[in-house]
Amino acid sequence: MDNLEKVEKLRERANVSYEEARQALEENNWDMLDSMVSLEKQGKVNAPKQSQYSTSYEQQEEYVSVKETVYDDKKKKGYNGSTLGDLVKKFFRICRDNSFCINRHDDLVFKLPVILLVIIVLWAWKVVLPLLVVGLFFNFRYSFEGKDNLKEANDIMKTAGEAAERVKKEFEKKKENENE
Repeated sequence: MDNLEKVEKLRERANVSYEEARQALEENNWDMLDSMVSLEKQGKVNAPKQSQYSTSYEQQEEYVSVKETVYDDKKKKGYNGSTLGDLVKKFFRICRDNSFCINRHDDLVFKLPVILLVIIVLWAWKVVLPLLVVGLFFNFRYSFEGKDNLKEANDIMKTAGEAAERVKKEFEKKKENENE
């Protein structure tokens, strides 16, 4: 590399004028590194920021778990965990940790893990769903219990039971009116 190229490179890297770059190179026997150091000492160039990195555990002020850091970052960004993978995991966790209960006159008739219910409904929905609806008219009531708070699902099941009860009463009332 000839002297003109050195001057041009130093000028670009140090963000100094052509004259300052040439003068620094001449003073330092055309050595780029020494010229850059000389410009830094003169205050014409900012020194690079120095950092210290170590893999040694003792030198770290405080160990922070990577998992906690990522979780905290997601929390700060307003991450609600609604990626498809997270939703699938949550669905299978709920299915694993909860049960579908069938009661009749407040006595437990049958208890089934939710995952098994999902499989049965997917496999034979044409039979299972009508049986569940017909069961409402024979005083069967459905609910969920387990680790999760499934109050909303239980409220829906309660509403379905109440609707079936109202339909039954209306049907009985109509039947009584016809008999009179």
